[in-house]
Amino acid sequence: MKKIKIRNERLLFVILIIVLFFTCILLYQFVFVNIFQRDSFANEMIEIADENEESIFNIQRILLYSSANAIDNSENRSLQDMSICQYSDISIYIDNTSTISELTNENTVKQLYIDDIDITTNSDIGKKVLNYKNPLDFGKYKLLKDTTNNRIDFNIINNNEENENNDYSNPTFYTDCSNPISLGYLNKDIVTNYSVSENSSSISFNGKVLQEANVNIDDINYSLSFKIHIVNNLNQKFLYNMKLDVGLNDDDGGIYKGYVYREKNTSGNEFRFFKEI
Repeated sequence: MKKIKIRNERLLFVILIIVLFFTCILLYQFVFVNIFQRDSFANEMIEIADENEESIFNIQRILLYSSANAIDNSENRSLQDMSICQYSDISIYIDNTSTISELTNENTVKQLYIDDIDITTNSDIGKKVLNYKNPLDFGKYKLLKDTTNNRIDFNIINNNEENENNDYSNPTFYTDCSNPISLGYLNKDIVTNYSVSENSSSISFNGKVLQEANVNIDDINYSLSFKIHIVNNLNQKFLYNMKLDVGLNDDDGGIYKGYVYREKNTSGNEFRFFKEI
């Protein structure tokens, strides 16, 4: 049996070192990195679960009031050129004392904003907007402006002096969570150039006008989704993904009766704010 003669043992040694080096790189890239990432992800999930074992902020209750209105655009108020709109007022109350009974830096609010607003409807009828609404106008028709960059930033009230000098026509929230997040939804120009028929001399300036104008409730029913962000006075961040089916109809006629007023049940872990890490 002949022995294999290696003419350049040094060159072979270098080649083996290079092969071993690249083998180690491939092993690290495709084996060890995945293991490290998996362990890191698992540790992060454990940390998040530990941080959210007790929730500091929760959705306490949600109030919804929905109605409609007719805007008379005729010069002589003759009810011959009207725009029909539907609106809903939303009050979202935050509970910050279920875990910590006293007010501390942990359960008081330093910053509050809403973003990622999405409105889903069954049709493209009308022009839709969701924005802050002055709580003093709850249950009343008010024109709403579009949000800036799909975001609503709230001014945080920290003391009585700020409360007395505050303009509540702008987004406002108390640091101790004692007032609700106040929002308004408006779908305007559902029907345009609407006029009262010759057989009628009046019109309803509430939800009944939708039936009078032959607006199908299913066409204007809608759902909302948006994110509520809270930063407390320890600079800890909390997030809640709101998904809200408003619902304009029910077995008794729904909004056709004039208005719909509901309180949403918010019991359960799904109404807890998630603490971000």
